[in-house]
Amino acid sequence: MTMLETERLTLRPWRMDDAADAQALFTYASSPDVGPAAGWQPHRSVAESAEIIRAVLSAPETYAVVLKRTDEPIGSIGLQKPCASVIGTQGYQTPALEIGYWIGKPYWGQGLVPEAARTLLRHGFEDLDLQAVWGTHDMENAKSSRVMDKLGLRLVRVQPHVRMELLGDVWRDEAVRCITREEWEAEVRTR
Repeated sequence: MTMLETERLTLRPWRMDDAADAQALFTYASSPDVGPAAGWQPHRSVAESAEIIRAVLSAPETYAVVLKRTDEPIGSIGLQKPCASVIGTQGYQTPALEIGYWIGKPYWGQGLVPEAARTLLRHGFEDLDLQAVWGTHDMENAKSSRVMDKLGLRLVRVQPHVRMELLGDVWRDEAVRCITREEWEAEVRTR
């Protein structure tokens, strides 16, 4: 898999069967402020984090967000196939993937997620030849909304009362956003 770099970060594959990656993942993913905001339960053990690396975070185009100065994973970001309810029936261009991300609470507000996501968008449009990138977030998640605003993902619609499968019987209104290749290229030219 590709490794991507930014000024402060390396985006690299999560290392399966690596105790340091599993411990770092648990350190940040066990926070009750992180997972539920992203739609999943806080991790309960290092062993659970190791299994999530094997079962979920080993997917193609899924990266550990690694702080260069410490070489520690502090979050995760990736592109995955969007579900049909995200794209809907509006006929948007394909190929398209959906961006997802989270970062450990000690690193909130430092601009690290937008930095990582800009690099991932570039990779998606230039290297993977995507025609669109989708994103979703809980309507009450102001931090994720600001990140998507910074990335140029425009609001397409709000899906009311969406069940958060990984949280159990939790329902939220979800913002569905998108940026096309043409919109991304125009955004890049204006920077």
